[in-house]
Amino acid sequence: MAETLRLASVNVNGIRAAYRKGMGAWLDQRGVDVLALQEVRAQDEHLEEYLGSAGWHLLHDPCDVKGRAGVAIASRVPATAHRVGLAAPEALSSGRWIEADFEFGDVPVTVVSNYTHSGEVDTPRQEAKWAFLDAMGERMSELAAEREHVAIVGDFNVGHRELDIKNWRGNVKRAGFLPRERAYFDRYFGPLGETVTGVDGSEGPGLGWVDVGRRFAGEVDGPYTWWSNRGQAFDNDTGWRIDYHVVTPALADRVERYAVDRAPSYAERWSDHAPVVLALINIRRCRR
Repeated sequence: MAETLRLASVNVNGIRAAYRKGMGAWLDQRGVDVLALQEVRAQDEHLEEYLGSAGWHLLHDPCDVKGRAGVAIASRVPATAHRVGLAAPEALSSGRWIEADFEFGDVPVTVVSNYTHSGEVDTPRQEAKWAFLDAMGERMSELAAEREHVAIVGDFNVGHRELDIKNWRGNVKRAGFLPRERAYFDRYFGPLGETVTGVDGSEGPGLGWVDVGRRFAGEVDGPYTWWSNRGQAFDNDTGWRIDYHVVTPALADRVERYAVDRAPSYAERWSDHAPVVLALINIRRCRR
């Protein structure tokens, strides 16, 4: 009988606050095997308190600046190896990129928790984002050449297409929906090795990765994964789809289900992001 492994990711917007608001209850009932976290904004001892004490194996790359960023991977079985950061120092990848290799039966899988810079037009923050997107593309090419089953998951801080932002017309000049940012994603998801013309007119080779969320949702608005805390954005579903599961084609073929765990109400949210969960068939599940 086929087994199904569950891979989830979520920007927790501070893990201590998320747990105070109910993250633990969600995790207890979701049956997750590998959990990728972004914006942890905590130290190792805090992760150990919330997750390690419950039997999770933990990998954590905190940001050099205390209280900012931070990525982690929690798993029901230990990783066989892991790596942190991107090679390009100008990408400022501290607390933003962690890779973990797993062996699930006879299937090796690499999971990356990614927290891309949010950026800000015409500031050093945007320059750091360009460098990060460049370095991420280079690493994606390396990973695809080295491994068959790779998932890069987390908060990419870019809405790729007009379908990914409710009010896209008002955001074309803002970080997160700039044509140049979106063109990176045109290349990431473009046919491998073919010349891809980005939405900004730039050209480059396609990397051949798969956007699982768009593949499963089809040509519809959303499903959104982040909502501003301002006004009635959540209640009106005026959101952005910026949390992705970006996977190699071989791993995409194993995806059985995809879900955005949007909270039932604003009051029940424990982060401004919703968890994204994949079910991967024919991969042996972790055992507690």
